[in-house]
Amino acid sequence: MIELKGLYKRYHNHLHNEWVLKDINLTIPQGVSVGLVGPNGAGKSTLLRLIGGMDSPERGAVIRRCRVSWPIGLTGGFKGSMTGRQNVQFVARVHGGGVQGVKRVIDFVEGFAEIGPAFDRPVQTYSSGMRSRLAFGLSLAFDFDVYLSDEATSVGDRAFKAKAKQAFRDRVGKASLIMVSHGEAILRDMCQAGIFLHQGRAQWFDEIDDAIAAYHETSGMPDSAPLRQARTATWEARKELRAVKAAHAEAQAAGADQAHLDTLMASMTHKRQLLRQRKAELAAVKEQADDDD
Repeated sequence: MIELKGLYKRYHNHLHNEWVLKDINLTIPQGVSVGLVGPNGAGKSTLLRLIGGMDSPERGAVIRRCRVSWPIGLTGGFKGSMTGRQNVQFVARVHGGGVQGVKRVIDFVEGFAEIGPAFDRPVQTYSSGMRSRLAFGLSLAFDFDVYLSDEATSVGDRAFKAKAKQAFRDRVGKASLIMVSHGEAILRDMCQAGIFLHQGRAQWFDEIDDAIAAYHETSGMPDSAPLRQARTATWEARKELRAVKAAHAEAQAAGADQAHLDTLMASMTHKRQLLRQRKAELAAVKEQADDDD
C-alpha cells in the first residue's frame, strides 16, 4: 500500500512558481495497477517520481508500505565511464545480492537488453536507445511489489516494444504497476484503476475507463451520447473479462476440477471475443465523430 498525504510540489522556474501538485491525498491499495492520466504538464511524471522517491515534495509525505521500483527505464543513474556490465553489477550489489544473485541480475539484463558486445563498453558510448534498453532490463531484474513506468514501453523497435509489453504483463501477474502513458490502449490493458490529474489536483477512480473519460470531458474531446454508450459497453466488456480471469485464477489456485476450469476458459474466450467486438464498435463511433467534426 502507498499513501500520499497532503502532497504539494512546485518547481521554482515553472509558471511563476505555481504548484504542479497541490494537496494530494490518496491511498493506492496493494495489488492494484494504476494509470496516471491527464493533459501534458498536469504533473503525471512528477507524481510518479515522488512515489518512487526520486524527488521530494515541498509539503506532505509519501508513505510506502511495500517495495517500490525506480521508474522503469530511468537512465540518469548510470556512470558513463563504466561499462554496462559494471553499472549493472554495481546496482545489483547495492541491492544486497550475493554472488549468485549478482550473476543472475547481470545475466538477465544482458539477455533482455539485447545490446550485444556494447554491454562491455562504457555507457557514455551508448545511444539513447541502448541506454534505455539497459535501464529497462535493470529495472525488471529485481522483484518489487510495485513497478513504476513513465512511457517505458515506447523504447526500441517494434520487436523490443512487444517484448517490453510482455515483460510488463509478466510482472503485473506477480506485482502491480503505476503507469504514465499517452496510449490509452495500454493503460486499459495494464491498469485497473486510474488517477486523473488536472490543475494540480488528483482524483481517484476505481476503474481506469472512468479516469480516461474524466480526462476526455475536461480536454474537449468528442463526448456524444453514442460515444458515451460505446465507451460504457467497452468498459463493461473489459470488466467482465477481468472477472472471469480472476475466477479462473482462483479456481486454479484452489485445485478445481478440470471440467470447471474448462467452463471458465470457454467463458474467457467468449468474453475476449465480446471485448474485441466492443472495441471495434467504439472505434467506428469515434471515426464517425471525427468525420462529423
